Amino acid sequence: MTDAGYEVAAGVELPDRSGQYVYVLRCADGTLYTGYTTDVRRRIAEHAAGEGAKYTRGRTPLELVHVESFDARPAAMAREHEIKRLDRTEKLALVSP
Repeated sequence: MTDAGYEVAAGVELPDRSGQYVYVLRCADGTLYTGYTTDVRRRIAEHAAGEGAKYTRGRTPLELVHVESFDARPAAMAREHEIKRLDRTEKLALVSP
């Protein structure tokens, strides 16, 4: 567990700088949450503190299981939408090491 109250899965690199990112969290109940951010550390800390998306509140502890980086916001937003449309089996395949 990090100081911010979340785990980072083995093989997942937590970005140190701002950019355009799509991330996937595994919630305590086993569900997966996908989001977009410009600062992964800040956003996941918000989720862990109960200040992020309504969906992740009460589903802590959280584990960061996937991160993708993009050069432009539209590309990141499109990828977030693609991931959200995947079924559970496809999402699990995406986040598996």
